[in-house]
Amino acid sequence: MKTISFHGAAPEYLTGIPMAGRLIVVEGTDGVGRSTHVVNLRQWLEVSGHAVVETGWTRSKLVGRTIDKAKSGHMLSPLTYTLLYACDFADRLEKEIIPALRAGYVVLADRYIYTALARCSVRGMETEWLARLFSFAPVPDLVLYLRLDAPALARRVLLSSGIDYWEAGKDMFPQMDIYDSFVAYQSRILEQFDAMCQERSFQPVDARKPIELVQDELRSAVARLLRE
Repeated sequence: MKTISFHGAAPEYLTGIPMAGRLIVVEGTDGVGRSTHVVNLRQWLEVSGHAVVETGWTRSKLVGRTIDKAKSGHMLSPLTYTLLYACDFADRLEKEIIPALRAGYVVLADRYIYTALARCSVRGMETEWLARLFSFAPVPDLVLYLRLDAPALARRVLLSSGIDYWEAGKDMFPQMDIYDSFVAYQSRILEQFDAMCQERSFQPVDARKPIELVQDELRSAVARLLRE
């Protein structure tokens, strides 16, 4: 059993408290296949005998619906956008992630604070302020970074749900058509993720591979962690 570390100062009530579980994050840009792989990982872990809790971006019961409504109006400022996502994460951390880690669960996170850091940085939010805002976040045991170049992402999204306003970063590039805006925005997000991959020791996974091969690579990484 280990004590959990945090990106900044640990919340006082969690300082030195042992956590029997493991926190595994699947990160990546829009359309890269994160949610599909998280579902498959969860099923595989449960069949293998592990207790699993899954959490994901904007799933907070406190502010999840608020975020959806705010985004539907296409009028969110970068500051409001950032603070809403911070509230979403804080609520899920308190009610889902920490209790599960203390109880010995494997926590699978479909996106983590790194999504917020990338999205908000490209919208001009100050890097040090963002780091302080999310400093209460636990450091994951493993971050699996699914990576795919922006044009390939655009093709995938067009063939599935279609490109929406926020995935395309239209708040940043209102003069562009939605396809060009998507490629420009996702390219900037990829730059942020690539930098964090180096700085924070993410495990990159080539998402161009067939889904079965990507899933095999993810499972191998998770299995190594759980054997330690």
